Amino acid sequence: MFKLRYQTPPAWVLTVLDDFNAFLIDHAGAEKKASGMAMSMALHYADKPDIVSAMIDLSIEELEHFREVVKLMAARQLQLQKDEKDPYVNKLRKQVRNGRDDYFLDRLLLGAVIEARGAERFGLVASALPLGASGEEDALKHFYEAITRSEDRHQNLFIELAENHFPAHLVSARLDELVDFEAALVETLPFRAALH
Repeated sequence: MFKLRYQTPPAWVLTVLDDFNAFLIDHAGAEKKASGMAMSMALHYADKPDIVSAMIDLSIEELEHFREVVKLMAARQLQLQKDEKDPYVNKLRKQVRNGRDDYFLDRLLLGAVIEARGAERFGLVASALPLGASGEEDALKHFYEAITRSEDRHQNLFIELAENHFPAHLVSARLDELVDFEAALVETLPFRAALH
């Protein structure tokens, strides 16, 4: 496991809690996109059995998360919304290099970085949510604790897959560059009631 180099400030969590309905809608969209990304990778790398198997499992897990978030939304009478462009993900994607091997490595490592940021932020949400006030609040807190653990596993999965296909020193060197870029990027983004 690697460490992010920019820690999300408490003000971000306050922004989320101030408009938790908007956060839930964004979270649903993020899970749906994550499921689609995993399926896209399974198809793109059909010649790599470890990638296919891992990405199918990941896609199903992310789709299950999507279903759970939609249930939380329905309890609040919220509807799914059209996808919005995610400035964080879009700027990270611009770091993906050309060339078959470079592109493959960067996709895996960006998956790890995005999952690591998700784990950090879902963990902050889980810690900030109250416990014991109501059954619904307890369920929400436990859900975000579980999502945090899931995102932690996912970041490790992407690193393991990268190391299946590339020497560890190449993985480590490129990850170092991407984590630096991600830290500088996140520091510039405004706080909003969204995962990124």
